[in-house]
Amino acid sequence: MSRHPYPAPVWHEIDTVLLDLDGTLLDQAYDNHIWRDLVPQRFAVARSLDLHVAYAEIARLFAERSGTLDWYSIEYWSDTLGIDIGALHREVRSHVAWLPGAREFLAAMRAQGKRTVLLTNSHPVALAVKHEESGVLDHLDAAATSHDFGTPKEQARFWDAARARFGYDPARSLFADDNSKMLEAAKNAGVRWVYGVRHWDTKGSRREHVEHHAVDGVLDLVSDVLTS
Repeated sequence: MSRHPYPAPVWHEIDTVLLDLDGTLLDQAYDNHIWRDLVPQRFAVARSLDLHVAYAEIARLFAERSGTLDWYSIEYWSDTLGIDIGALHREVRSHVAWLPGAREFLAAMRAQGKRTVLLTNSHPVALAVKHEESGVLDHLDAAATSHDFGTPKEQARFWDAARARFGYDPARSLFADDNSKMLEAAKNAGVRWVYGVRHWDTKGSRREHVEHHAVDGVLDLVSDVLTS
């Protein structure tokens, strides 16, 4: 019997491990600092606005594009806000960091012969900066962003495109993400093993996943294997 409060993965029934990036492998604190702190601050300066007014205006603009590919687009927000968002990513690139246990998890997957595929909404510019700082793509077998497919990860079309590109069997696949919308989309796409990540931001609060099985970090998914 598993000692975990969730059904542990049956690894011999899993061939492909599909993984989110930010909040699952890398610390979401980096992105949150950019979007929650730096962008409103720079927007306020650029438009000569009170900071509270800038926060409110950006929140309104974000809400309008929520659930669309624009929401994740550095080009879209650079043009809309008049800020070089890519430059902000490079400016604070030293903040890019792995979440605890993520590298060990990927090493365990490689040792077990599992194929690991990164599926992320992260914009290619941001992904490039994160890889340059962390080498994250070197730990994975394949990767795609929502910008490759022209649709965000919470949409069914993303999962159709991902399956067509990578040829995985959803019934023999696992997916981990810190966002419940993405978990639901993966489940609807037939992915058998779906897990939420609670500790997504080392500087912020936990995320509980009421509708899905959850772990503190991805390394928990192989704790039985590593200690057996």
